[in-house]
Amino acid sequence: MAVQDTGAPLKAPVGKGILSRMFDVFGNAIDRRPTPVEVQWRSVHRSPPPLAKRSTQSEIFETGIKVIDVLLPLERGGKAGLFGGAGVGKTVLLTEMIHNMVGHQEGVSIFCGIGERCREGEELYRDMKAAGVLPNMVMVFGQMNEPPGSRFRVGHVALTMAEYFRDDEHRDVLLLIDNIFRFIQAGSEVSGLMGQMPSRLGYQPTMGTELSALEERIANTDTGAITSIQAVYVPADDFTDPAAVHTFSHLSASIVLSRKRASEGLYPAIDPLQSSSKMATPGIVGERHYALAQEIRRTLAQYAQLKDIIAMLGLEQLSPEDRNVVGRARRLERFLTQPFFTTEQFTGMQGKLVSLEDALDGCERILNDEFKDVPESALYMIGKIDEAKTKIQAEAQPAATADRHES
Repeated sequence: MAVQDTGAPLKAPVGKGILSRMFDVFGNAIDRRPTPVEVQWRSVHRSPPPLAKRSTQSEIFETGIKVIDVLLPLERGGKAGLFGGAGVGKTVLLTEMIHNMVGHQEGVSIFCGIGERCREGEELYRDMKAAGVLPNMVMVFGQMNEPPGSRFRVGHVALTMAEYFRDDEHRDVLLLIDNIFRFIQAGSEVSGLMGQMPSRLGYQPTMGTELSALEERIANTDTGAITSIQAVYVPADDFTDPAAVHTFSHLSASIVLSRKRASEGLYPAIDPLQSSSKMATPGIVGERHYALAQEIRRTLAQYAQLKDIIAMLGLEQLSPEDRNVVGRARRLERFLTQPFFTTEQFTGMQGKLVSLEDALDGCERILNDEFKDVPESALYMIGKIDEAKTKIQAEAQPAATADRHES
């Protein structure tokens, strides 16, 4: 192919004109609409904000998803990773967060697709348009059929746009990256093409610095915050893979998705015992929230230990106290599932947004054995805890009607 020298680095369009649009790595509009006007062009290579300009306050960023807000609170201006193998629900969870946050936030959302399927990009565009949140959103894509150089730089393009809204317009930005592993993979391909000596497992020797150069630009300053949520594909579900290990070190919250939970139908399939957040401390979330989160983790951990005994000897062999723990843990697991807005057309269930206070209240009442006699199924896929009682009544009515017909 003929090479054209522009005499300048790769540049990205920034300005109000890029909102509600979709771009490729060169800043060309790819949504079949006219080229945006009122834009400036800026180099995609910029330094992270200096430490003196960074904000030192820690604030919680509510998502409306029970299991995340209660056990793994996200940080405003922080970085959260969604870790999981293929098909456990990373993109669905990411899309749900966009839906919940864009509707309730005055900020801007930027979605960056790195090496993902073009089908996902097209579906996301349609969903966001239907939800009416596109006016405050920008999408940038470097798809998996594009050359590695394009996939390697598309994250920098999205960051340059995010920095414009943070620094020039003083707005909060939600930056969603799907998938950061593909960025590392593209770097590995570029490294191979340049003839560099590969390091561990065939990854590029410069992986750590390349990832840091991208991640360190995501920060909150005195003027605004860039909050980032990144999907991280974990090769063969192996969390010791260098790509996963390097990404872990940059995050304030790690949300681990479990294939086992997905197979049990517990969606979102987040494993609360493997996931963690640096925000879950009494000084940030408050004493009550912290104590509740610890008690939930303890209950779920005890249940995990008892599972082997239950599998071999049955539930009847446990002491009454242990049986209570199992009952609480199973009810908590079901209460922490949630119907999503983005999957309504597949599940036929109406999506639910749950405030942190309602989620904490529900968990507290389950731990206090208030729902000891309520069937576990009543707590599955509901929003607030009180919906369990209305669900039981709704199920009881058809049964009573059927009994009358039989008699």
